[in-house]
Amino acid sequence: MNNRHILALSGGVGGAKLADGLLHALDDAHLTIVVNTGDDFTHLGLHISPDVDTALYTLAGLANPETGWGRRDETWTFMDALARLGGETWFRLGDGDLATHVERTRRLAAGDPLSAITADLARRLGIRADIVPMSDQALRTRVHTDEGVFDFQDYFVRHQCRPVTRSIEFSLAPDTAPAPAVLTALADEALDAIVICPSNPYLSIAPLLAVPGLRARLRAARVPIVAVSPLVGGAAVKGPTAKIMAELGVPVCADEIVRYYGDLLDGFVLDVRDAHLRERIALPVHVTDTLMRTPQDRVRVARETLAFAARLTPRR
Repeated sequence: MNNRHILALSGGVGGAKLADGLLHALDDAHLTIVVNTGDDFTHLGLHISPDVDTALYTLAGLANPETGWGRRDETWTFMDALARLGGETWFRLGDGDLATHVERTRRLAAGDPLSAITADLARRLGIRADIVPMSDQALRTRVHTDEGVFDFQDYFVRHQCRPVTRSIEFSLAPDTAPAPAVLTALADEALDAIVICPSNPYLSIAPLLAVPGLRARLRAARVPIVAVSPLVGGAAVKGPTAKIMAELGVPVCADEIVRYYGDLLDGFVLDVRDAHLRERIALPVHVTDTLMRTPQDRVRVARETLAFAARLTPRR
Protein backbone atom coordinates (compact mmCIF):
# COMPACT_ATOMS: atom_id res chain seq x y z
CA MET A 1 0.00 0.00 0.00
CA ASN A 2 3.02 2.31 -0.05
CA ASN A 3 2.70 5.60 -1.95
CA ARG A 4 -1.06 5.47 -1.70
CA HIS A 5 -3.07 8.41 -0.45
CA ILE A 6 -6.53 8.07 1.07
CA LEU A 7 -8.84 10.97 1.89
CA ALA A 8 -11.46 10.51 4.62
CA LEU A 9 -14.39 12.76 5.50
CA SER A 10 -15.27 12.63 9.18
CA GLY A 11 -17.44 14.03 11.90
CA GLY A 12 -17.21 12.98 15.54
CA VAL A 13 -16.82 9.68 17.37
CA GLY A 14 -17.84 7.15 14.68
CA GLY A 15 -15.87 8.93 12.00
CA ALA A 16 -12.81 9.22 14.20
CA LYS A 17 -12.89 5.49 14.97
CA LEU A 18 -12.79 4.58 11.29
CA ALA A 19 -10.15 7.24 10.63
CA ASP A 20 -8.03 5.61 13.33
CA GLY A 21 -8.58 2.25 11.66
CA LEU A 22 -7.56 3.69 8.29
CA LEU A 23 -4.39 5.13 9.81
CA HIS A 24 -3.33 1.72 11.11
CA ALA A 25 -4.51 -0.20 8.05
CA LEU A 26 -2.55 1.98 5.65
CA ASP A 27 0.87 1.40 7.23
CA ASP A 28 3.21 3.78 5.41
CA ALA A 29 0.61 5.18 3.02
CA HIS A 30 -0.68 8.71 3.46
CA LEU A 31 -3.99 9.59 5.11
CA THR A 32 -5.74 12.95 5.07
CA ILE A 33 -8.80 13.35 7.30
CA VAL A 34 -11.08 16.29 6.49
CA VAL A 35 -13.10 17.07 9.59
CA ASN A 36 -16.41 18.85 10.09
CA THR A 37 -16.19 22.28 11.75
CA GLY A 38 -19.90 23.11 11.54
CA ASP A 39 -20.05 22.22 15.26
CA ASP A 40 -17.41 24.81 16.21
CA PHE A 41 -18.45 27.58 18.55
CA THR A 42 -17.15 30.13 21.02
CA HIS A 43 -17.66 29.22 24.68
CA LEU A 44 -16.22 30.99 27.72
CA GLY A 45 -14.29 33.13 25.25
CA LEU A 46 -12.61 30.07 23.72
CA HIS A 47 -12.84 28.65 20.19
CA ILE A 48 -14.04 25.06 20.57
CA SER A 49 -13.66 22.58 17.66
CA PRO A 50 -15.35 19.42 18.99
CA ASP A 51 -15.00 17.15 15.94
CA VAL A 52 -11.43 18.25 15.22
CA ASP A 53 -10.48 17.52 18.82
CA THR A 54 -12.18 14.12 18.74
CA ALA A 55 -10.06 13.27 15.70
CA LEU A 56 -6.90 14.55 17.37
CA TYR A 57 -7.46 12.70 20.64
CA THR A 58 -8.60 9.47 18.95
CA LEU A 59 -5.66 9.22 16.57
CA ALA A 60 -3.23 10.19 19.33
CA GLY A 61 -4.61 7.45 21.58
CA LEU A 62 -5.80 10.02 24.11
CA ALA A 63 -9.58 9.76 23.71
CA ASN A 64 -11.79 8.86 26.62
CA PRO A 65 -12.65 5.19 25.91
CA GLU A 66 -16.04 5.48 27.66
CA THR A 67 -17.42 8.51 25.85
CA GLY A 68 -15.33 8.49 22.66
CA TRP A 69 -14.84 12.24 23.01
CA GLY A 70 -12.68 14.27 25.36
CA ARG A 71 -9.44 13.03 26.89
CA ARG A 72 -8.84 9.92 28.93
CA ASP A 73 -7.92 10.32 32.61
CA GLU A 74 -9.30 13.86 32.56
CA THR A 75 -9.56 16.04 35.67
CA TRP A 76 -12.20 18.70 36.27
CA THR A 77 -10.70 21.28 38.63
CA PHE A 78 -11.49 24.17 36.28
CA MET A 79 -15.16 23.20 35.86
CA ASP A 80 -15.61 22.70 39.61
CA ALA A 81 -14.15 26.14 40.32
CA LEU A 82 -16.27 27.69 37.56
CA ALA A 83 -19.43 26.16 39.01
CA ARG A 84 -18.66 27.64 42.43
CA LEU A 85 -18.39 31.06 40.75
CA GLY A 86 -21.75 30.64 39.02
CA GLY A 87 -20.30 30.22 35.53
CA GLU A 88 -21.80 28.26 32.64
CA THR A 89 -21.12 24.55 33.06
CA TRP A 90 -23.50 22.96 30.53
CA PHE A 91 -20.57 22.35 28.14
CA ARG A 92 -17.88 20.67 30.20
CA LEU A 93 -14.20 21.33 29.50
CA GLY A 94 -11.71 19.09 31.24
CA ASP A 95 -8.41 20.51 32.45
CA GLY A 96 -6.30 18.81 29.76
CA ASP A 97 -8.85 19.57 27.06
CA LEU A 98 -8.92 23.20 28.17
CA ALA A 99 -5.26 23.59 27.23
CA THR A 100 -6.11 22.69 23.62
CA HIS A 101 -8.83 25.34 23.44
CA VAL A 102 -6.71 28.04 25.09
CA GLU A 103 -3.82 27.45 22.69
CA ARG A 104 -6.11 27.33 19.64
CA THR A 105 -7.83 30.56 20.67
CA ARG A 106 -4.51 32.30 21.32
CA ARG A 107 -3.17 31.38 17.90
CA LEU A 108 -6.37 32.30 16.08
CA ALA A 109 -6.20 35.74 17.74
CA ALA A 110 -2.62 36.03 16.50
CA GLY A 111 -3.82 35.48 12.94
CA ASP A 112 -2.96 31.81 12.39
CA PRO A 113 -5.51 29.86 10.28
CA LEU A 114 -7.36 26.99 11.92
CA SER A 115 -5.84 24.45 9.53
CA ALA A 116 -2.27 25.46 10.42
CA ILE A 117 -3.05 25.28 14.13
CA THR A 118 -4.66 21.85 13.73
CA ALA A 119 -1.70 20.55 11.75
CA ASP A 120 0.70 21.73 14.46
CA LEU A 121 -1.39 20.15 17.24
CA ALA A 122 -1.46 16.85 15.32
CA ARG A 123 2.32 16.95 14.87
CA ARG A 124 2.90 17.66 18.56
CA LEU A 125 0.61 14.74 19.47
CA GLY A 126 2.63 12.41 17.23
CA ILE A 127 -0.14 11.77 14.68
CA ARG A 128 1.07 10.47 11.31
CA ALA A 129 -2.05 11.50 9.39
CA ASP A 130 -3.00 14.98 8.21
CA ILE A 131 -6.03 16.23 10.15
CA VAL A 132 -7.57 19.13 8.26
CA PRO A 133 -10.59 21.26 9.21
CA MET A 134 -12.94 21.51 6.23
CA SER A 135 -12.47 25.29 6.04
CA ASP A 136 -10.48 28.05 7.70
CA GLN A 137 -13.59 30.23 7.57
CA ALA A 138 -16.77 29.90 9.60
CA LEU A 139 -19.57 27.59 8.52
CA ARG A 140 -21.98 26.96 11.36
CA THR A 141 -24.73 24.36 11.68
CA ARG A 142 -28.07 25.64 12.97
CA VAL A 143 -30.96 23.34 13.83
CA HIS A 144 -34.55 24.50 13.34
CA THR A 145 -36.80 22.74 15.85
CA ASP A 146 -40.28 22.88 17.28
CA GLU A 147 -38.79 24.89 20.17
CA GLY A 148 -36.90 27.42 18.05
CA VAL A 149 -33.63 27.71 16.15
CA PHE A 150 -30.50 26.55 17.96
CA ASP A 151 -26.81 26.71 17.22
CA PHE A 152 -25.55 23.14 17.02
CA GLN A 153 -24.01 22.83 20.50
CA ASP A 154 -27.08 24.36 22.12
CA TYR A 155 -29.20 21.70 20.39
CA PHE A 156 -26.77 18.82 20.89
CA VAL A 157 -25.39 19.42 24.38
CA ARG A 158 -27.47 21.99 26.25
CA HIS A 159 -30.81 20.52 25.04
CA GLN A 160 -29.54 16.92 24.58
CA CYS A 161 -31.15 16.70 21.10
CA ARG A 162 -34.61 16.70 22.73
CA PRO A 163 -36.36 19.30 20.50
CA VAL A 164 -37.96 17.91 17.35
CA THR A 165 -35.89 18.73 14.28
CA ARG A 166 -37.71 20.51 11.47
CA SER A 167 -34.79 21.46 9.22
CA ILE A 168 -31.04 22.09 9.30
CA GLU A 169 -29.26 25.11 7.84
CA PHE A 170 -25.63 26.07 7.38
CA SER A 171 -24.63 29.67 8.00
CA LEU A 172 -21.56 30.59 5.94
CA ALA A 173 -19.10 33.44 6.05
CA PRO A 174 -18.93 35.19 2.65
CA ASP A 175 -15.39 33.94 2.02
CA THR A 176 -15.94 30.32 3.11
CA ALA A 177 -13.88 27.93 0.98
CA PRO A 178 -12.22 24.54 1.43
CA ALA A 179 -9.04 24.70 3.51
CA PRO A 180 -5.96 24.77 1.24
CA ALA A 181 -4.78 21.36 2.47
CA VAL A 182 -8.10 19.84 1.38
CA LEU A 183 -7.59 21.05 -2.18
CA THR A 184 -3.97 19.88 -2.14
CA ALA A 185 -5.05 16.38 -1.09
CA LEU A 186 -7.75 16.21 -3.76
CA ALA A 187 -5.23 17.22 -6.44
CA ASP A 188 -2.66 14.59 -5.38
CA GLU A 189 -1.97 12.15 -8.22
CA ALA A 190 -1.39 9.42 -5.63
CA LEU A 191 -4.94 9.76 -4.29
CA ASP A 192 -6.58 6.33 -4.48
CA ALA A 193 -9.95 6.67 -2.79
CA ILE A 194 -12.23 8.89 -0.75
CA VAL A 195 -13.96 7.35 2.28
CA ILE A 196 -16.99 8.96 3.90
CA CYS A 197 -16.78 7.77 7.48
CA PRO A 198 -19.84 6.56 9.44
CA SER A 199 -20.68 10.01 10.79
CA ASN A 200 -24.12 11.62 10.92
CA PRO A 201 -24.87 12.49 7.26
CA TYR A 202 -27.13 15.41 8.19
CA LEU A 203 -25.11 17.02 10.99
CA SER A 204 -21.50 15.98 10.31
CA ILE A 205 -21.03 15.27 6.59
CA ALA A 206 -23.59 17.74 5.19
CA PRO A 207 -21.64 20.75 6.55
CA LEU A 208 -18.56 19.47 4.72
CA LEU A 209 -20.51 19.17 1.49
CA ALA A 210 -21.96 22.66 2.06
CA VAL A 211 -18.51 24.27 1.84
CA PRO A 212 -18.69 26.08 -1.52
CA GLY A 213 -16.97 24.08 -4.23
CA LEU A 214 -16.06 21.08 -2.08
CA ARG A 215 -18.66 18.63 -3.39
CA ALA A 216 -17.68 19.45 -6.99
CA ARG A 217 -14.00 18.99 -6.11
CA LEU A 218 -14.70 15.60 -4.56
CA ARG A 219 -16.50 14.42 -7.69
CA ALA A 220 -13.75 15.83 -9.93
CA ALA A 221 -11.07 13.83 -8.11
CA ARG A 222 -11.91 10.81 -10.31
CA VAL A 223 -11.24 8.24 -7.61
CA PRO A 224 -13.82 5.90 -6.02
CA ILE A 225 -15.91 7.49 -3.27
CA VAL A 226 -17.21 5.00 -0.71
CA ALA A 227 -19.46 5.70 2.27
CA VAL A 228 -19.65 3.50 5.35
CA SER A 229 -23.16 3.29 6.76
CA PRO A 230 -23.72 5.08 10.08
CA LEU A 231 -26.72 2.83 10.76
CA VAL A 232 -26.59 -0.66 12.24
CA GLY A 233 -29.81 -2.62 12.13
CA GLY A 234 -31.75 0.56 11.41
CA ALA A 235 -30.34 2.41 14.41
CA ALA A 236 -27.42 4.74 15.06
CA VAL A 237 -24.57 3.35 17.14
CA LYS A 238 -24.15 6.74 18.81
CA GLY A 239 -25.81 10.10 18.39
CA PRO A 240 -29.13 11.33 16.98
CA THR A 241 -28.91 10.15 13.34
CA ALA A 242 -32.00 7.92 13.48
CA LYS A 243 -33.98 10.46 15.53
CA ILE A 244 -33.24 13.25 13.06
CA MET A 245 -34.08 11.09 10.04
CA ALA A 246 -37.46 10.21 11.54
CA GLU A 247 -38.20 13.83 12.44
CA LEU A 248 -37.25 15.01 8.94
CA GLY A 249 -39.73 12.50 7.54
CA VAL A 250 -37.28 10.16 5.82
CA PRO A 251 -37.11 6.39 6.33
CA VAL A 252 -34.62 5.33 9.00
CA CYS A 253 -32.74 2.84 6.85
CA ALA A 254 -29.33 2.58 5.25
CA ASP A 255 -30.57 2.86 1.66
CA GLU A 256 -31.92 6.32 2.52
CA ILE A 257 -28.35 7.34 3.37
CA VAL A 258 -27.33 6.31 -0.16
CA ARG A 259 -30.15 8.40 -1.63
CA TYR A 260 -29.11 11.35 0.52
CA TYR A 261 -25.53 11.30 -0.80
CA GLY A 262 -26.83 10.89 -4.35
CA ASP A 263 -24.40 10.87 -7.26
CA LEU A 264 -21.43 11.48 -4.97
CA LEU A 265 -21.03 7.76 -4.22
CA ASP A 266 -19.48 4.91 -6.18
CA GLY A 267 -19.98 2.29 -3.48
CA PHE A 268 -21.53 1.72 -0.06
CA VAL A 269 -20.46 -0.37 2.95
CA LEU A 270 -23.55 -1.86 4.56
CA ASP A 271 -23.75 -3.43 8.01
CA VAL A 272 -24.51 -7.13 8.01
CA ARG A 273 -27.62 -6.52 10.14
CA ASP A 274 -29.00 -4.48 7.25
CA ALA A 275 -28.02 -6.96 4.53
CA HIS A 276 -31.66 -7.33 3.44
CA LEU A 277 -31.47 -3.77 2.07
CA ARG A 278 -28.72 -4.65 -0.40
CA GLU A 279 -31.09 -5.15 -3.33
CA ARG A 280 -32.58 -1.68 -2.78
CA ILE A 281 -29.23 0.05 -3.33
CA ALA A 282 -28.37 0.82 -6.95
CA LEU A 283 -24.63 0.85 -6.27
CA PRO A 284 -21.94 -1.73 -5.59
CA VAL A 285 -22.34 -2.78 -1.95
CA HIS A 286 -19.99 -4.48 0.50
CA VAL A 287 -21.67 -6.14 3.48
CA THR A 288 -19.74 -6.55 6.73
CA ASP A 289 -19.99 -6.10 10.48
CA THR A 290 -19.40 -2.34 10.79
CA LEU A 291 -19.51 -2.17 14.59
CA MET A 292 -16.15 -0.95 15.87
CA ARG A 293 -16.03 -2.03 19.50
CA THR A 294 -12.25 -2.58 19.59
CA PRO A 295 -9.16 -1.17 17.85
CA GLN A 296 -8.99 -4.44 15.91
CA ASP A 297 -12.54 -3.85 14.65
CA ARG A 298 -11.52 -0.41 13.41
CA VAL A 299 -8.66 -1.83 11.37
CA ARG A 300 -10.81 -4.67 10.01
CA VAL A 301 -13.56 -2.31 8.80
CA ALA A 302 -10.93 0.04 7.35
CA ARG A 303 -9.16 -2.75 5.44
CA GLU A 304 -12.41 -4.11 4.04
CA THR A 305 -13.50 -0.62 3.00
CA LEU A 306 -10.20 0.06 1.24
CA ALA A 307 -10.23 -3.31 -0.52
CA PHE A 308 -13.80 -2.66 -1.66
CA ALA A 309 -12.89 0.81 -2.97
CA ALA A 310 -9.93 -0.65 -4.87
CA ARG A 311 -12.34 -2.83 -6.87
CA LEU A 312 -14.50 0.09 -7.96
CA THR A 313 -14.37 2.33 -11.01
CA PRO A 314 -15.55 5.92 -10.48
CA ARG A 315 -18.83 6.61 -12.29
CA ARG A 316 -17.87 10.19 -13.04
